[in-house]
Amino acid sequence: MLALLIELSRWRDVLQNLLDKLLSEIRSLKDEKADAEKELENLNYSLQVTAQCISMRDCRRGTELTYDEADTELKKELCVIENVKQSLTSRIQAAWEKLNRLEEVRFKVSLEVEDKDETIKIDKENLSLDRTCANISYKPNALRTPKDAISYEAWLEHCQYTKTLADNESNDVYNFRESMNVMRERARNDIKAQQDVTDFSLRKRIYQTQKGRNELEWQKLKIQKEMETMQKEIVRLEDALLHKADSIKCAETRLENRTYRPGFELCRDEVDGGLKDEVLQLRQTEKDLKNTLIDSKGVYNNLESLLLKIEGNLDDKEHSLATDVMCLDMRATLKTGDRTRLPNETDRNIVLTRMEKEIPLETA
Repeated sequence: MLALLIELSRWRDVLQNLLDKLLSEIRSLKDEKADAEKELENLNYSLQVTAQCISMRDCRRGTELTYDEADTELKKELCVIENVKQSLTSRIQAAWEKLNRLEEVRFKVSLEVEDKDETIKIDKENLSLDRTCANISYKPNALRTPKDAISYEAWLEHCQYTKTLADNESNDVYNFRESMNVMRERARNDIKAQQDVTDFSLRKRIYQTQKGRNELEWQKLKIQKEMETMQKEIVRLEDALLHKADSIKCAETRLENRTYRPGFELCRDEVDGGLKDEVLQLRQTEKDLKNTLIDSKGVYNNLESLLLKIEGNLDDKEHSLATDVMCLDMRATLKTGDRTRLPNETDRNIVLTRMEKEIPLETA
């Protein structure tokens, strides 16, 4: 009986160690599951920011509403986050199922330990009995075999099965936790990498937009100067046209007055021919001035239309620039730890590019 008690105690210690290991693995898996759930909850904010950036950029106007690189990277980031959410959700579900399985195994092992503790207690009491003990007596049918009794070999096989089951579950849950942790780290790195690519594309788009804005401002200034020049030319032509009109009136009045000469004095002399040539020349000059004035006004109107178009494009670029800067600043909240960015980094980057000095505006 002593040898059996020793073997029973050994199995009890083995199963107790496995039970402690199972309890430790259950706690670790619960912590890993909680971390994954927290990670999943944090992804909702990242998803919200990305979707809001896409929605904001869809409100750009005119020619600025393009499928650019920033738009592509934002949508790619949205897909990455969605895929990570699905992976995390499936892993959390698998962790929940694994916890249920572990609880079942823990219950079985715990029951085995309790049974063995009770058995050890009974066998120790039996070892302490002798013929002088007061609590010994005849028992009815002491040689009977209980109907649920099993053989020693079956008991040994059951103990080995329980140990193998606990060992396998412990090893399996360890590998499961490690794979879950690796998956979370890989997903976090994928999202961070995509966020960096998206931020770079947004900064690049801001650079390009500001460059285009500066070019349009330069063109606007040049057109305004040309319009001022054309306006002065139109005023000069109108003054010249008025001057020619007065000159024509004078020449025609002279010709009209000479028609009143009396008798033989009414002749087509050299003065008459000169005045008629002068009137013809003045009329042709007036006609040329009118055509030039019409062409100048047409050019001025074209410049005015072009100026309005450029001002509209400038307004669209200003709106697009403000939208992208707002998106980049909004995305700064996604940076944590050593990736935290300065609040004014966007302005700092724009200043560092010196875009406002790339095409210097001419002074009037």
